[in-house]
Amino acid sequence: MAGTYYPPVGFHFKVEFVGIGNDSDVRFQSVSGLSVEYDTESFKEGGENRFEHKLPVRSKFPDLSLKRGMLLDSQVIDWVKDALFDRVFRPAQINVSLLNERHQPLQTWQIFNAWPKKWSVSDLNATDNSLVIESLDLCYDYFTIH
Repeated sequence: MAGTYYPPVGFHFKVEFVGIGNDSDVRFQSVSGLSVEYDTESFKEGGENRFEHKLPVRSKFPDLSLKRGMLLDSQVIDWVKDALFDRVFRPAQINVSLLNERHQPLQTWQIFNAWPKKWSVSDLNATDNSLVIESLDLCYDYFTIH
């Protein structure tokens, strides 16, 4: 073994919208929704009253949620506005990469056919000294892990 390995840190990552965006569009504060589970169907066997069989039906992926400080010059937000305001939907591939200390990917989730479902901006408050945070909720078909 060539060294000691520790679990990776969860704060060093980038989000890449393939074919959309610039260098500043890869920086997000948080990513959530990278999970998968199976829908199941129950099957009751005649004469067996102790349990029912649960059979896997299809994979189910939750919405992907992204948060970051608001950018005024963002091609990703232009893509979101096209969908939400003009109904021009252009599904995109998104790569979420967990990075090591040399900024190289340790693991990448490739998200397919993502499209914007919701865009929101944090509250504006004159008595609060905080950044404006924009949140994106995206629907997608599935992801693979590399």
